[in-house]
Amino acid sequence: MTRTDGRSCAEARPLTITPNYLIHAEGSVLVECGSTKVICTASVEREAPPWLKDSSGKPRHGWVTAEYGMLPRSTGTRKRREVGKVDGRTQEIQRLIGRSLRSVVDLEALTPHVIWVDCDVIQADGGTRTASITGAFVALVLALQHLESQGKLPRFPVTQHLAAISVGLVQGAALLDLKYDEDRDAEVDMNVVMLEDGTFVEVQGTAEGRTFSRNQLNEFLDLAESGIRSHLEVQRQVLQNRLSQNA
Repeated sequence: MTRTDGRSCAEARPLTITPNYLIHAEGSVLVECGSTKVICTASVEREAPPWLKDSSGKPRHGWVTAEYGMLPRSTGTRKRREVGKVDGRTQEIQRLIGRSLRSVVDLEALTPHVIWVDCDVIQADGGTRTASITGAFVALVLALQHLESQGKLPRFPVTQHLAAISVGLVQGAALLDLKYDEDRDAEVDMNVVMLEDGTFVEVQGTAEGRTFSRNQLNEFLDLAESGIRSHLEVQRQVLQNRLSQNA
């Protein structure tokens, strides 16, 4: 199959992560995956919400949570701003980002801090949720380094990398890292979140136009792992192999 951007079926889009993209957030990046661009920021709050505290008012552990949004003209036509209650898709994505990030964080070591991770899509061409996870992880680590530099962590709460990518079936061919036109026409759509040790955090696979077999599922996961491995290498370069020093 010939892809519209000339990639092979098993080739991910170029990934660029620019650290410290904003001056105010404890951690921030601009993540660019092909034409998809997302600003990810990690903000630290010391005060834990009431539900995280025990009966004496002491935080039981730290927390990481996420919000996600798309700017009005990040897409081909203007998207209305979400004011007040967010839609179901937005809720699903921000919960996915939060779950993914918490999977690699020692929440006890983070106590009493809460880290808010905001992912704002400024240009969308497919794969916004997976790009958000990949970039948000780096923003999170940068924020944790900020806390560490202030002597506020008993130990570094993250010891391995996390990234995500999409795969799908388009015109009968298994493709890695779908851009918008491929995602729109996909017969099967899947998002995969994986740790560097090869374990999966989440696999979201949906039959959009046809079902898929166990053998095809294995093929999708193999494709996803290869793409995620390349993303992890970009993260390591940006973070200068910092996590390997903590392991």
